[in-house]
Amino acid sequence: MNYKNIPNTNLKVSELCLGTMTFGEQNTQEEAFGQLDFALENGINFIDTAEMYSVPGRKETQGSTETIIGNWFAKTGYRKKVILASKIAGPSRTFEHIREPLDFSRVSLNDAINKSLKRLQTDYIDLYQLHWPERNTNYFGQRNYNHNPNEKWEDNIAEVLENLEFFVKEGKIRHIGVSNESPFGVMRFVEEARKGKRKIVSVQNPFSLLNRKDEVGLTEILMRENIGYLPYSPLGFGQLTGKYLEDSPKNARVTLFPNYNRYHKPNGFEATRRYNTLAKQNNLSLTHLALAFIRHQPFVTSTILGATTISQLKENIESKEVVLSKELLSEINKIHEEIPNPAP
Repeated sequence: MNYKNIPNTNLKVSELCLGTMTFGEQNTQEEAFGQLDFALENGINFIDTAEMYSVPGRKETQGSTETIIGNWFAKTGYRKKVILASKIAGPSRTFEHIREPLDFSRVSLNDAINKSLKRLQTDYIDLYQLHWPERNTNYFGQRNYNHNPNEKWEDNIAEVLENLEFFVKEGKIRHIGVSNESPFGVMRFVEEARKGKRKIVSVQNPFSLLNRKDEVGLTEILMRENIGYLPYSPLGFGQLTGKYLEDSPKNARVTLFPNYNRYHKPNGFEATRRYNTLAKQNNLSLTHLALAFIRHQPFVTSTILGATTISQLKENIESKEVVLSKELLSEINKIHEEIPNPAP
């Protein structure tokens, strides 16, 4: 396993990160413990979670993922062996059961952080992220930004950073990042850092062969401003394993939860078929092609993996050995040029 420092930190993380949002819904605690043990045994030292997990988010299971991870820490004593990331939920009518209001005020952060720490059975979180913005913008499958002139949000980025700084000084969080954020949002955080506020060290956004829209504007910012990138959904909810091309497998996420269909549009299937053919022509699984492509990108710090079985996790981790030639990367880009970003 290779390791990289998250920029501007002493956090040396594995280039593959274990995503955990299935723990407590699709995965039992016993299965989750198995994944955590297997990941650690195979060099992964980076775990990502959130207060809203497990997924799909609902009142009955909210916080279940953090609770399972906390129980694993209590059982194994492995807290100091891992870099732990979590997130606070932003505004959403879907998740009002978490807290009211859902915002990034000092009061809300205090509530979220302390509850996460209790569930995780730890006294600090290494990387604390804002799960999605407070303002209206395009994320979670929205390709275009549609401005709302009646939006109530006023620019409070400086205040949010001051609120987060309070908990850094308390020792409850070590570093801060954002998630599902746009180039505008990232640059606003950068601007405040230039004025002396704490700098965000990472951006966690969706990125895959089916969704490369961050390359349009965001990745230049990441490179020039030295900010880490933590791509999630690298296999597009399993689409880029090829398992949905011929069937609807039982117990798979999109089969169980049909509303998670952002990667299942017609162009997404067509692009997946082409990438699958390309993988086979090069004696690779589609999974390995998709994950290795992400690892080859210079702006990527660590790729967040999501699996429901040990066999899936094993194949995902084995992708670290795959090296893509310049010729193969060129063929990938040809497909992308013909079907760009079919599933943002």
